[in-house]
Amino acid sequence: MAMTVAEIVKELLDAHEKGRDIQLNKLKTKLSSKYGLPMQPRLVDIIAGVPQQYKKILLPKLRAKPVRTASGIAVVAVMCKPHRCPHIAMTGNICVYCPGGPDSDFEYSTQSYTGYEVSDTKLYLVYYPRPCHVVCCMNKQILLLLDGCL
Repeated sequence: MAMTVAEIVKELLDAHEKGRDIQLNKLKTKLSSKYGLPMQPRLVDIIAGVPQQYKKILLPKLRAKPVRTASGIAVVAVMCKPHRCPHIAMTGNICVYCPGGPDSDFEYSTQSYTGYEVSDTKLYLVYYPRPCHVVCCMNKQILLLLDGCL
């Protein structure tokens, strides 16, 4: 792994000196297969392999970019306030695939969740205000509302 990282850093420095861009993923794939590695070096491994005097030059090029989705469309899950399973009235029991709800051990979770999801635990603390949840999750995005209302 160390030889691969060293060669990646060398290629990055050569590309910088010649003023050309380099495809880091292609380079990692090529060198990983050259050295017979089962996996590519991680970005943190490459950053750790950059000599101190070159960090100022290479770190801006090696920073991870905050990409949430490849298509540009991000799904935001909005949790609703917990309700009882509608099958209790008919069968007397909750569904096997509905672990949550007010009658379960996870009393503050919605029907098909366990209550340990990040969004569910955050919303429990503020009593499930759906409009606030959507506004907090979105920043400079377009809201496409399907089958429902806020």
